[in-house]
Amino acid sequence: MSSAECAEVIVIDDDIRIQNALKRLLPALGFNVRVFSSAKEFLENIDGELPVGCLLLDIEMPGMNGIELQALLLQRGIDIPVVFMTGRATVSRSVQAMKQGAVDFLEKPVDGQTLIDVIRNAVGRSRKHFLEKQECLDLDQRFQSLSARERDVLRLVAKGLLNKQIAAELNIAEVTVKLHRARVMEKMQANSLAELIGMTAKMKLPPCSAPIR
Repeated sequence: MSSAECAEVIVIDDDIRIQNALKRLLPALGFNVRVFSSAKEFLENIDGELPVGCLLLDIEMPGMNGIELQALLLQRGIDIPVVFMTGRATVSRSVQAMKQGAVDFLEKPVDGQTLIDVIRNAVGRSRKHFLEKQECLDLDQRFQSLSARERDVLRLVAKGLLNKQIAAELNIAEVTVKLHRARVMEKMQANSLAELIGMTAKMKLPPCSAPIR
């Protein structure tokens, strides 16, 4: 089973009753679950990128609170959907959490079905992000297989230039452009020009190695 399929809900809450309830509920819904009692414990036990899933995070905890942990994860570039739960909600905290990208802000006691729906929504976001990231990595690998001149041709194709115009820009024969373009299509695994243009839209193409007049 791939990382995109093994969704994990990470619970950070110092309430033992909440921990036990979620450890029973979440596996029954098909989620992997890990439980931590504090932000410190969580930070000590994560290593690198987190799996597809979401963070179910209490606000009031010993030491670092939930809002502070969310901000720290953003600073470290750790991208995981966050769902807050709290028994002491305030408007300022809920606004801050949402501004920092929280999926939702739930008040305890949380309705079971509401919680399930919110978690599924958060996991869906995480899975979509994972697949988009994998697609970008795959496209980058294909791009890296191109020669310098093939990259130049791709960049100009993406700008909408015709073969004759590309030949003039790169000071090469039009027939050579056609050969490079065919290899670009093959290496990028594009079945049509429209598909190739769509790929370039998802990539940040580096500048052309040859000066563009």
